[in-house]
Amino acid sequence: MTHEHCHHCHHHEQVSEKSVKYLFVSFLINMLLSVVEIVGGIVAGSVALIGDALHNTSDAFSILIAVIAFKIGHKKATKKYTYGFKRAEVIGGFVNLILLFISGFYLIVEGIERLVSPHPIEGWLIIWVSVLALLVDAATAKISHHHAHHNSNMKMVFIHNLADAFGSIGVILSGICVVLFDIYFVDGLIALLIAAYMIFQSVVSFKPIVNILMNAAPEHIDLNKIEKAIKKVKGVDDVHHIHVWCISEHDVSLECHIKGSDLELVHKVSELLEHKFDINHCNIQLENTECCHKCEL
Repeated sequence: MTHEHCHHCHHHEQVSEKSVKYLFVSFLINMLLSVVEIVGGIVAGSVALIGDALHNTSDAFSILIAVIAFKIGHKKATKKYTYGFKRAEVIGGFVNLILLFISGFYLIVEGIERLVSPHPIEGWLIIWVSVLALLVDAATAKISHHHAHHNSNMKMVFIHNLADAFGSIGVILSGICVVLFDIYFVDGLIALLIAAYMIFQSVVSFKPIVNILMNAAPEHIDLNKIEKAIKKVKGVDDVHHIHVWCISEHDVSLECHIKGSDLELVHKVSELLEHKFDINHCNIQLENTECCHKCEL
């Protein structure tokens, strides 16, 4: 019986140190903006503006979490954390997802209350504060957008800030309705629309992140196809004990036992997994018939 561990390097676009520094500056600016929005919301009597401020606060913390996760994720593996710390970014994305959901739920409660019982608000004040918020949200969303398609942590930061940008536009519209038409219920309606977007995005993003944390096989991996492909390799009599999971969003791992007598089979199977299935980290164990009978799936 023998086994081989192989690791093939694949280069994926990583979040740059420069982007992380910009994110930290965005965190500081967003915290300052949240204070301005809360004060403005209390003075103006706008729940939409206060809700936007609370969402902006959760955004600020989501950015901070992302920065910390990126820093941890780049640490080298240790004897205790033998796989390294890459999954820290996924955990950061999950925490940000929960923050997004909680913020959305809070806005639903507040939005319904304002629809049932609209309160007078200072239109011009919330317009100017929201214009400032929109500029900050747009800038932060721009920073995170470039990496959002391949990094769940950055994706959640982008969604947070995009929701804030929409929220700021909504609050501006609410202020315009007050200034021009003395219509106050729009404040609560805008809060509900923002909440719906936040909750929808958190629900959609839940499954992919949890799958990684639960060591589930990636969506694009078909275990049946892998098994059939390995069995077609000349000299492989059987394959079993197949496990596929993600260490991080880009590092797919596999372990399996193959039945055969040629040591070269291990190399052939690892090459197959790399080129056909893009599995870049594998542990293949070659067994004889007696060992195979003792295997427990």
